[in-house]
Parts: sequence; C-alpha cells; structure tokens
Amino acid sequence: MNNSQDLNLNGIIADVKARYEDIARRSRAEAQAWYKSKFEELRVTAGRNTDSLRETKKKVSELTRVVQRLNGEVRSAKDQCCKLEAAVADAKQHGEKTIKDAKHKLSELETALQQTKADLTQQLDEYQELMNVKLALDIEIMTYGKLLEGEESRVSAEGGFPINISARHSQGGLTCGPEPGFA
Repeated sequence: MNNSQDLNLNGIIADVKARYEDIARRSRAEAQAWYKSKFEELRVTAGRNTDSLRETKKKVSELTRVVQRLNGEVRSAKDQCCKLEAAVADAKQHGEKTIKDAKHKLSELETALQQTKADLTQQLDEYQELMNVKLALDIEIMTYGKLLEGEESRVSAEGGFPINISARHSQGGLTCGPEPGFA
C-alpha cells in the first residue's frame, strides 16, 4: 500500500469541525430567532393579558361595589321588613285587644239594655196600675161630686142656706172643693 497518501486527518477534522461549527452557528441563530419570535409572541400575549387583567380587575372592582351596595340595600330591606312585621304584630295585638274591649262593652251595653227594658216594663206596669187607680179615683170623685150636688140640692130644698160646691179639672183629674155661696 501506498503510504504516500497521507490521510490528511487534520484537514478532515478541520473540515468536519468547520461544518459542525457552521451547523451549530445556524442552529444557534435559528434557536435565537425562534426564541425571539416566541418571546415577542409571549410579550404581545402578556400585554393583551395585562390589558384583559386590568379590565377584569376593573369589572371585579365595579361588581364588588355593586355587591356591597346591594348587600346594604338587602340589610336595609331586612331591617325594614322586621320593623314592619313588628308593627303588624303590634297592630294585630292592639286590634285583638280593641275587639275584646269592644265585645266586653257590647256585652255590658246589652246587659244594660235588658235591664233598661225590664225597668221600662216595670215602670209601664206601675204606670198602668197608677192610671187604673187614678181612673177609679176620678170615678169615685165624680160620684162624690154628684152625691154632694144632690145633697146640696136637698139641703137647699129643705130651706137651709145654699152651699155651692164646684168641681174643677186639675191635670186630668177632678178637684172638688166647697165654695160658700150666698144666693
């Protein structure tokens, strides 16, 4: 064999090394370009996300204020509801008491009415009895008046001095009294 052909290992190694360095440089450049593009994409995405996050925070803050306001209104409504329920309970209790008092007064008035009716009936009975007595007395007075007139006529006829007896009406009754008279 011919050793004259010296393998130029150093040249081959240098050539392979140059190729590898070129491949490494290109790979590094591609990687850097890829990383730069990815970094730019992430930066843009992060910017969009930051804007979105800012908007979301603003919405959350606004919603928090709305929730706090609504919670205050709910508490106020609950307080008002409790007050109204207490007022209704008081009114109901007062109404029941008023109805009870009214029923008691009605019962007292009905009792008083029955008593008044009984008293009126008793007074009417007494009045009727008194009217019967008065009528009997009026009849008796008229009878005595006629008897006295008859006696007066008899005494006058016998020659005695004349006596004048007059009968007067007084409040629905007759009143008789002697009136001396000279004829």
